[in-house]
Amino acid sequence: MPRPVDVGDLVSRAREGQARAVARLISLVEDASPHLREVAAALAPHTGRAQVIGLTGSPGVGKSTTTSALVGELRKRGKRVGVLAVDPSSPFSGGALLGDRVRMQDHALDPEVFIRSMATRGHLGGLSWATPQALRVLDAAGCDVVLIETVGVGQSEIDVVSLADTTVVLLAPGMGDGIQAAKAGILEVGDVFVVNKADRDGADRTVRELKHMISLGRKEIQGAMWRPPVVKTVAARAEGIDLVAEAIDAHHGWMADRGVLEQRRRKRAESEIEAIALEVLRSRFGDVRGGTALEQLAKRVVAAEIDPFVAADELLASLDRV
Repeated sequence: MPRPVDVGDLVSRAREGQARAVARLISLVEDASPHLREVAAALAPHTGRAQVIGLTGSPGVGKSTTTSALVGELRKRGKRVGVLAVDPSSPFSGGALLGDRVRMQDHALDPEVFIRSMATRGHLGGLSWATPQALRVLDAAGCDVVLIETVGVGQSEIDVVSLADTTVVLLAPGMGDGIQAAKAGILEVGDVFVVNKADRDGADRTVRELKHMISLGRKEIQGAMWRPPVVKTVAARAEGIDLVAEAIDAHHGWMADRGVLEQRRRKRAESEIEAIALEVLRSRFGDVRGGTALEQLAKRVVAAEIDPFVAADELLASLDRV
């Protein structure tokens, strides 16, 4: 039997900083609980103040180590920090596979840090559909900064941009990341670039190549140009992490001064609304799929009686009747 849920009490306790209440709210979000709408309504008045930082990069560049070091730097500055580590999903359980919290044991006992691993559950883009709602939970719980660490970088794994105020892209020397960055298009979305493991041979060359590629591909935003800095770090020793934090703050200030921050957050809200609407549509689509409407329409398309656009219109009309 499911445990009874007192959403108002959970939100009150989460705002007081009680980790168990925060965890319970995120679980309700991940499980698409029937109380989800009530949770969203209770959280809404308390959101909108957290600075959201996305960290992404190819596997092996040290994302989790960098995230942990950045948490330490932010705590030195008196910030309350939330971390959402979005893992690949287990194909069997659907749960988070990597368990990034294991890598962040230095912060496990800090009551001002909340770390949660979330499964992508088969979704492309590196972010689970529940991540925006989990972000709202941490925002409402009083986190000054929320770090979102994604699975990796690729054509389908740059959705972090739609959630983050500032996107930090990590690379490492000797991994061919410069070419991969150009292919994946992340040069267009990165606000701060970090060359981690800078004690390795080839770090300076990676920095030079990266700066050259950035100089070729930047675009103006509202008539202003942000030139993404390239910072060298050795995250395992926390070297250069203070410079990363300063670069993030500089970008945040630049956006706030030019109205770009508000624009990004409005786009984030648009994406969130769209995702929720599509999820509702999919659930209703499941009702139709369970019947014969979709099957009959598919047969008519195969028989060249109607085209797919007409079929889609008829399917949407049938959804209105569900």
